[in-house]
Amino acid sequence: MNKFEKLEDVAYQDDVDVLNYRFESNNIKGLYCDGVIAIREDMTIPEKTCALAEELGHHETSVGNILDMTSAVNRKQERQARLHGYNRLIGLIGLVNAYEHGCQDKYEIAEYLEVTEEFLEECIECYRNKYGICKQVDNYVVYFIPQLSVMKLV
Repeated sequence: MNKFEKLEDVAYQDDVDVLNYRFESNNIKGLYCDGVIAIREDMTIPEKTCALAEELGHHETSVGNILDMTSAVNRKQERQARLHGYNRLIGLIGLVNAYEHGCQDKYEIAEYLEVTEEFLEECIECYRNKYGICKQVDNYVVYFIPQLSVMKLV
């Protein structure tokens, strides 16, 4: 079972319907409204996985109509939903696991974690803003500056 299928199961258990949908705009990857998530039907599985994770984040963290991104409150809710998706699909432990698996670059990490490179890069940027230079997790230090790297502590 891939990550997308696992997320569909999570949605089902939360009474959230997930629908494949043909959006008119190429800019829309997914939308959440009142217990229904619509995912753009013509995306790859990793793209759908990333979109579904973010929309589940909206289900769990957002309140009301947040389409107006000129509102600071709405931008904050959007950031929270994205962070929720990053933590669900990647997380610090996911970066450590990719390192232990022998992943050498962002392409390999994204493939290992079943996410897009774009989603991974956005996650790293978000973590860089949240944690700064690095963050220790268990016996590892995950560095975000100058680039993503993981160091195992002895």
